[in-house]
Amino acid sequence: MKAHNIYQTILTTALLIVTAIAFSQNAIAGAESSRSVQDISASKKTKVVIQVSDNNPKKWNVALNNAENVQHDLGKSNVDIAIVAYGPGLPMLELQSITANRISNAIARGVKVIACENTMRKDKMTKDDMLPNLSYTKSGVVYLVRKEAEGYSYIKP
Repeated sequence: MKAHNIYQTILTTALLIVTAIAFSQNAIAGAESSRSVQDISASKKTKVVIQVSDNNPKKWNVALNNAENVQHDLGKSNVDIAIVAYGPGLPMLELQSITANRISNAIARGVKVIACENTMRKDKMTKDDMLPNLSYTKSGVVYLVRKEAEGYSYIKP
């Protein structure tokens, strides 16, 4: 009987060891998988597109505040932010607009500010009328659609 108990003890111990090894390997694999996801997330930029289609300095200031806050909270190098203006929002991108300084400062911080050429053409505006360092797109709405398809978060203040 004693031999039977010894074999049973050895068998039980072996089973416990195999189970412990299996659990520890799963834990290590899970930690590595979790770490990989975190590393991938950390290396990806957060992408944000902000729409401004109102000729309202308050709306523009909210949009600019949103962009600045995202850069501040996530780090400028970790975000790709674009503000697209079309329709009634486009005049705020003119040289003499009330928001010109803030928009220029946002561009200097790395925010892309995009003007809709369809609206410019309709309103008889030229690039000479606009702030320097703007980007341009044929259609502001199509730009938004494409950015959303690329995974950008869409914000409309």
